[in-house]
Amino acid sequence: MNNFSDMLSKAKKMKDEMQKAQESIKKIQVEGISGGNLVKVILGGDYEMKSIFVDPKAKNEKEEIINDLIIAAYNDAKDKLKKKTSEEISKVTGIQNLPFDIKMPF
Repeated sequence: MNNFSDMLSKAKKMKDEMQKAQESIKKIQVEGISGGNLVKVILGGDYEMKSIFVDPKAKNEKEEIINDLIIAAYNDAKDKLKKKTSEEISKVTGIQNLPFDIKMPF
């Protein structure tokens, strides 16, 4: 019975640590850049876009190019956020290279 109690205790501790990590992840902000700093996008840990900056120089470009730059900046920010999220989860679990969207069983 003692092993089962230890297992439950460890599971509760892991759950508490994961909740802390999830709260920490929500506070993360990353910046995605494209076009040599012509477009910058800030994403929060919940993938909510916090801000977008389009340099006045980019506004001389065709709309299609500006759209592509915005998409590229967003994708850059998304990739950075995935990496940071994975790092936060790795700190809690001690396991390296976990997928950013792993679902824990609790």
